[in-house]
Amino acid sequence: MDASSSITNQNEVEGTGENVLAKHAAFFDRNHDGVIYPWETFKGLRAIGCGLFISIATTFVTLTISPKTRPGKFPSLLFPIEIKNIAKGKHGSDTGTYDTQGRFVESKFEDIFRKHARSNTNALTSKELSDMLKANREPKDLTGRIGAFVEWKVLFSLCKDKDGLLQKDVVRGVYDGSLFEKLEMERKSSK
Repeated sequence: MDASSSITNQNEVEGTGENVLAKHAAFFDRNHDGVIYPWETFKGLRAIGCGLFISIATTFVTLTISPKTRPGKFPSLLFPIEIKNIAKGKHGSDTGTYDTQGRFVESKFEDIFRKHARSNTNALTSKELSDMLKANREPKDLTGRIGAFVEWKVLFSLCKDKDGLLQKDVVRGVYDGSLFEKLEMERKSSK
């Protein structure tokens, strides 16, 4: 997938009007009601091939994002994430590829590979990924560091190729949400 076919105006997914972060999150809204509950996150993770332990552990990310996406509302013990406010749940210690409104920032995406992909300009090794995570750490941001670590390590374990590389087009697919649908379809067809 190249940048010109997947991203227009650097901010919106072609033809939908959604910001890219909202499209990324929408995959986990399994009943398409605009709200993601922890059990939907779990089901989405299982649908893309995550194991039981990782799916349960990663579901806890929902608990930290939920209150941020529900400004002015009483906390809910169901920990819903409102997709329309997903950009408010953006954590620190990330790559900056999503801006504060959830829009895709092409230059930040390219920086991931320009700064960290040393052995192959279009892919990251496990070590290069770890170096990137270290470089993006913000002081006193334990929650953001954990969030970034979990997201990237799960992605690497699911999507590295036979040579142990995380390819650039795969990472782009995470940002625009298309990778999740592809992984789910591949998993269904292999059953």
